[in-house]
Amino acid sequence: MNDAATRPPGRRHVLILGGTTEARRLAADLTAPPAAPRVTTSLAGRVAAPRLPAGEVRIGGFGGPQGLARWLREHAVDALIDATHPFAGTISHNAAQAAATAHVPLLALRRPGWVPARGDTWHRVGSLDEAAAALPALGRRVFLTTGRMGLAHFAHLTDLWFLMRSVDAPEPPYPPLMETLLARGPFTLEDERELLRRHRIDVVVTKDSGGAATAPKLTAAREAGLPVVIVERPPVPDGVPVVATPEAAGEWVRDLFSEATFR
Repeated sequence: MNDAATRPPGRRHVLILGGTTEARRLAADLTAPPAAPRVTTSLAGRVAAPRLPAGEVRIGGFGGPQGLARWLREHAVDALIDATHPFAGTISHNAAQAAATAHVPLLALRRPGWVPARGDTWHRVGSLDEAAAALPALGRRVFLTTGRMGLAHFAHLTDLWFLMRSVDAPEPPYPPLMETLLARGPFTLEDERELLRRHRIDVVVTKDSGGAATAPKLTAAREAGLPVVIVERPPVPDGVPVVATPEAAGEWVRDLFSEATFR
């Protein structure tokens, strides 16, 4: 039984594991009147100046699944929504374990992955290591958009030149021949065309993050006839329901908090 179902009537509490555009949209939706629940968004703290959502915000880790389960209990959380980045696999598994331990309903909000279009030359791989192994046969000048946290996987590729784009500056280890571009999306198609042209890029590496904010690079690569190495996203933990939009997640919360559910 959900522990929240036994609590006295009152303002319900939603914890969003956030950091994505979808998480911010969901927080804005849930905090809008009427009858808005208490909404807390948790951010990992990896970005120096994150975009803050509506409602309450906490920053930092929980100390693993047991720490998260303890936080859920201590703060009387009635619903947990994992709206983290599709590649934030550790926190997603921690959320599944914590929700089961604390008997709190859990939902995963995941934007759909990208779908290839006619003319795309995609090479799907299962990991950053596989992406690095594929590169020498595909090009010499690499546009790397997998984030600053995974650069060590490419550090041994001393003969390739990398353009790395991220919100914050990277820390070593990283490839010796690398230029860093600090930027935050969304990016326009014209911007991406010019970037590929100016830096003479001949292969693009990205994660299957989905969404529109960074999708123009795929269109620009298709137009230029460039290969794209795409790291496939990890699966959502078994048994966790998944929705694709903040609107669907909001409906899930409202249905959960209906009188029929919490009577």
